[in-house]
Amino acid sequence: MKIVVGLSGGVDSSVTAYLLQQQGHEVVALFMRNWNDASVTLEDECPWIEDSNDALMVAQKLGIPFQVIDMSELYKERIVDYMFAEYEKGRTPNPDVLCNREVKFDVFMKTAMSLGADKVATGHYARVNSTFDENGKEIFHLLAGKDNNKDQSYFLCQLSQDQLSKALFPIGELTKPQVREIAKEIGLVTADKKDSQGLCFIGKVSLPQFLQQQLKPKEGEIVEIFKDSPLFSEEIPEFSSKEEELIFLSRKIDYKKADGKVIGKHQGAQFFTIGQSKGLGIGGHKESCFIVSRDMENNIIFVGEGSHFPGLYKKALKVDNAELHWVREDMKLKNGESMEVMSRFRYRQSLQKATLYQFEDAFYIEFEEAQSAIAEGQFASWYIDDELIGSGVIA
Repeated sequence: MKIVVGLSGGVDSSVTAYLLQQQGHEVVALFMRNWNDASVTLEDECPWIEDSNDALMVAQKLGIPFQVIDMSELYKERIVDYMFAEYEKGRTPNPDVLCNREVKFDVFMKTAMSLGADKVATGHYARVNSTFDENGKEIFHLLAGKDNNKDQSYFLCQLSQDQLSKALFPIGELTKPQVREIAKEIGLVTADKKDSQGLCFIGKVSLPQFLQQQLKPKEGEIVEIFKDSPLFSEEIPEFSSKEEELIFLSRKIDYKKADGKVIGKHQGAQFFTIGQSKGLGIGGHKESCFIVSRDMENNIIFVGEGSHFPGLYKKALKVDNAELHWVREDMKLKNGESMEVMSRFRYRQSLQKATLYQFEDAFYIEFEEAQSAIAEGQFASWYIDDELIGSGVIA
């Protein structure tokens, strides 16, 4: 098979290319140049140049064709502009999930296919396999990587059956130490290279600094809400239906300035996210203060003291039907149906027991245990065993 590898200049994609070559495939390496502006990165040098050089050295070592493709305009349009728009609305987007859906497994994949590729491979710690249903239709399964510490299936949660049908993840069966060991054994320049940090393909950035390119700082107030606030002593009403209960459990508490006390200033609610405690500049508390809500209209941040502050926790979340994505379309819930799953809404979060509910007006995930810092704009994903079957944007 002819396989195009997205060679990023890191150890994972380097070993991916090597493994495919060892399996006898015709391997072609493509490096995606997705960012040109070094002014917002925290390193002095532009990270893509170093990564591109490392990728070239790996390709030369393996003796495979290497090409750089410039996707910076597309990346800005589909990822960066979307990020700015989401933060401005007070939501918390995940650029890595979008990058996979919109860039790597869309435009990049189409570019690879135009070069005559049969498949596209990346260095993700995930696995894909397929089975046939009773009608003989091939169904593709997105599975967690074997290395629990590195499993990246969450970042692939928006992929479609068509995208998975052309995708390969050769290191999904390996652990990170095994990958590094292979790279050392064959003398790859990337063997000891640190994992990339920060935004997908941009490098390590200061997010507020990055956002300030388009979102202007604007001074606002930080209001502390207290644990004994009447907002948290509200009696749980009796519900006439499960849907009514889920609407209540997933609701956003509407905090007002009068509900608490002004304890500081900030430079723009759009630069912060739910559950954040760093960068607030708040002192005089036994425990850290965490952001529990943002009023974007009035530019107010609401905080509560301690990681167990009641306003941080919710038992359920809502996904608008338009933002719902089933990797396994054959398992899609119909109106009124429910399903027990394991779920997460952050990359590093351990999987949580939950139940999915589909209604005509919206889709809900109810967790067995209340969850901390559920933020609008994040991607919630759900699994059965080690298979990721769907995802959606939190409303």
